[in-house]
Amino acid sequence: MGELERVSPLKNFLAGGVGGACLLLAGHPLDTIKGVLGLYKGMGAPLAGVAPMMAISFFGFGLGKQLQQRDADTPLTHTQIFLSGCLAGIFTTVIVAPGERIKCLLQVQAGSGQLKYSGPLNCAIRLYREQGLRSVYRGTVLTLIRDVPSNGLYFLTYEYLKRFLTPEGQSVSQLSTPNIILAGGIAGILNWTIALPPDVLKSNFQTAADGKYAGLVDVLRTLLREEGPTGLYKGFNAVFLRAFPANAACFLGFELALKGLNWLGPSW
Repeated sequence: MGELERVSPLKNFLAGGVGGACLLLAGHPLDTIKGVLGLYKGMGAPLAGVAPMMAISFFGFGLGKQLQQRDADTPLTHTQIFLSGCLAGIFTTVIVAPGERIKCLLQVQAGSGQLKYSGPLNCAIRLYREQGLRSVYRGTVLTLIRDVPSNGLYFLTYEYLKRFLTPEGQSVSQLSTPNIILAGGIAGILNWTIALPPDVLKSNFQTAADGKYAGLVDVLRTLLREEGPTGLYKGFNAVFLRAFPANAACFLGFELALKGLNWLGPSW
């Protein structure tokens, strides 16, 4: 087995931000295919959200690994890696839950043609003024249900494939670019395989009128009654078309940035 590298949450945070930017660069054109000049139109706002979100995600993962790594010469178990990924999901929920609540409301507004909110900031302020912080964080439990296990599987899949694809006697840090892309892409697909159903439920809950649902179970019951089990995978084709290239680019960007940081500050 190759030499293990010291885990640095700070480096993970910085490299994760680069990974988030790469994720958006690879995935954004697939969201807005309108010709060559329009591929990256309107990317500024998503970049401002995705890059810090992935930075926090990779920081949480790095922190989880560091907290469980008692012996620098002993690799973490699959369970420990999964739990580190789950911690990343908890960390990101703090900023993801309100951000997606606002995004969903603005999308519904755009579809209805009725102008209630002038933009994301106005939406956040009005939600807080009208119903308090609880309204801003509406859907947080479903966000946790989506992001905690899916992030655990996301990072576990990537780390497992990195080890599996690393030739005997080499360090995982020497993994080739094609293998990083393969591992990252597969991790992204598996992540959304379990994340999509709670994501659909979360969107339904966050955009519903007050009092429509009695609780989270009622959201699921209503969707199954009205749309059937296939309703849980609404938007499947679009999500999975984007999942492989976007997450492959994310992990490649992360690994390249991490190598650069290790070269600049090996003792950080």
